[in-house]
Amino acid sequence: MAGRLPAAPPVLGGFSYVRPLGTGGFADVFLFEQDMPRRPVAVKVLLQDIVDDGLLRMFNAEADVMARLSSHPSILTIYQASISADGRPYLVMEYCPSSLTNRYRREMIPVSEILALGIKIGSALETAHRSGLLHRDIKPSNILLTAFGAPVLSDFGIAASVSTRSDDEVFAMSVPWSAPEVVEERISGSVTSEVWSLGATLYSLLAGRSPFERPGQGQNSREQLKGRIRRAQYTPIGREDVPASLENVLRRSMSKDPAARQQSAGQLAYELQLVQHELGLPHTPMEVAVDEWAAAGSAIDFSDDRLRGPVRPTVEHASRRPQRAPRKAARDASLDGTILAGAERPAGIRTRTIVWICAAAAVAAAALTTGVVLLLQAL
Repeated sequence: MAGRLPAAPPVLGGFSYVRPLGTGGFADVFLFEQDMPRRPVAVKVLLQDIVDDGLLRMFNAEADVMARLSSHPSILTIYQASISADGRPYLVMEYCPSSLTNRYRREMIPVSEILALGIKIGSALETAHRSGLLHRDIKPSNILLTAFGAPVLSDFGIAASVSTRSDDEVFAMSVPWSAPEVVEERISGSVTSEVWSLGATLYSLLAGRSPFERPGQGQNSREQLKGRIRRAQYTPIGREDVPASLENVLRRSMSKDPAARQQSAGQLAYELQLVQHELGLPHTPMEVAVDEWAAAGSAIDFSDDRLRGPVRPTVEHASRRPQRAPRKAARDASLDGTILAGAERPAGIRTRTIVWICAAAAVAAAALTTGVVLLLQAL
């Protein structure tokens, strides 16, 4: 939680404000209730006074990445994104009542639960990587729990492309769970650095602390943690119910050399399945999108800094009303009011001719009636 009060919630058509959920450096999150269909939703709103081109690029990318990936059962679902009436970009997402932010520090989470969680989040990351996308901020607080207790990966605010690198890369990191090469700013992210972050996250959930944190010694500043991460000396978790095979999986995932780690999130998830088998636990299935799905759709544009809001429909509807001929065409068809021989009679001239004929007939009828009346009076 950031040390500030949340901004005023936006007024959104079709949604009713309930209460704030949290604050961050760039955005606030509020609980709303959607009117139709009726359901609770989390709305992430950018702070109005800090919106610039760079933040809009991150916001648009987050919306597009989540829309691309949220069909995965272990990735947070996004419902819509737009601009509020007061000009603030917002995302409407699935509401998850809890997260792992502080739970691992309060209680000892069962090994079986963490193995299942690691396989599900590993499957989600593998799907993202096959789609050419990096999350770049994997940590316990970004794993939420749905109303049914299922873990989902959230917060794709600093997501990036697996293959594309630019000169203005953002080196945003959550130090306790960042790989050595990210801490040293040699790269901003990679598949193997995300393997490290997932391994470090699972380590934290098992140990009740981040991997390089020294409990009770007061030596856990950001710079001290970065120094230990650079050395990458693995410390055993020390729980009696954590088997040596699981320690080995995590030790490998947090190797200083990226080439010594599992080379994919799917490989890490598979090794966690082997630990489940060793412990006699039910196997958690890996849920990875097929290659045809990963290759479908257009690539995410990480350079898009447009203020994207509601779009008016542009569908043209066929009209049954007859089209009136242009006035110039009508003038060209007749020079002195007489239709040229062989020319098509314009609709406007035809209408005026009929009106004049009717008027002349009415005058003649009136004159005839008057004459008859006068004749009868004379007789």
